[in-house]
Amino acid sequence: MAQLKPGVVSGKDYLTLVTAAKAGGYALPAVNVTSSSTINAVLEAAAKNGADVIVQLSNGGAQFYAGQGLKDSFQAKVLGAVAAAQHVHLLAEYYGVCAVLHTDHANKGLIPWVDALLDHGEAYFKKHGKPLFSSHMLDLSEESMEFNLDQCARILKRMAPLDMSLEIELGVTGGEEDGIGKELDTNSAADNSHLYTQPEDVLLAYERLSPIGHFSVAASFGNVHGVYKPGNVQLRPEILKNSQALIEKRHSTSAKPLNLVFHGGSGSEKDKITEAVGYGVFKMNLDTDMQFAYSEAIGKFVMENPKAFMYQVDPETDKPYKKFYDPRKYLRLAEQNMVDRLTEAFVDLGSKGKSLAS
Repeated sequence: MAQLKPGVVSGKDYLTLVTAAKAGGYALPAVNVTSSSTINAVLEAAAKNGADVIVQLSNGGAQFYAGQGLKDSFQAKVLGAVAAAQHVHLLAEYYGVCAVLHTDHANKGLIPWVDALLDHGEAYFKKHGKPLFSSHMLDLSEESMEFNLDQCARILKRMAPLDMSLEIELGVTGGEEDGIGKELDTNSAADNSHLYTQPEDVLLAYERLSPIGHFSVAASFGNVHGVYKPGNVQLRPEILKNSQALIEKRHSTSAKPLNLVFHGGSGSEKDKITEAVGYGVFKMNLDTDMQFAYSEAIGKFVMENPKAFMYQVDPETDKPYKKFYDPRKYLRLAEQNMVDRLTEAFVDLGSKGKSLAS
């Protein structure tokens, strides 16, 4: 098994991580973070499970990291992402794991956000000889295929010299994440036909982008963001298998030439997760389940100690509640619950104990 230096990986090391996952039949969880607390929980979970991990930020998560009090919301989204990336660069090595740094869904309106992050990335690369982020995502699945691939090609041309990878989306992942996408119509199967990517579109993307640089594909096979009632979403991982087979046939490639991404992993059936990983999925996004795990612990603590969140000192017993309302108390519980839920994800994805860090 290849061995890598702990810390943020990019370039050849990133490709080594992806190749090892596909060859080993496992995938890495990609967790959306919003704060130093959630980042630390992700790194702690990876270290606890001897696994590598993907730390990612949406535009909203980045803005929250910078502080929603910043008046310039666009700058907050840029600077928050940069600050979070620097946090991971500083700490990941000391947690002893390999971490991929990624930004999540960027639709047409957020192309300037990605370009601004690349401005920072180019400056960081010039100074440090490595990129600030391992990868970025463009989600232009709601635009025409021509526009989608034109913009992806333009951005990838900026990223390739920085040893970065681009994630693209073909087909629409249902549900909504940080204002991107639209709610799933659970009453109409016909209206949800856009949730299934056509292999011919994947082939077109492969032929356009592979000569430029490294990229991965979030191909939709019925997956959605958020958690929906069982039966409302029909996952069809065979779409991934068919896309791989088409490219193998047309271009005489090795097996599973595509690096695939599973969006909307929260609440998905475990057998479908296993099947998708077998078809070349190396990354599965987790957000909703992690948000719930983090918040669940806080809610439970508040309900168990209601007076501590009403009074600094108990009006009847004079008991001080400082040890209870100190944010470190309940935020630590939130982190631990998130670590537990992420531990389950490492097991489901087969990546527990598979870290390449040495």
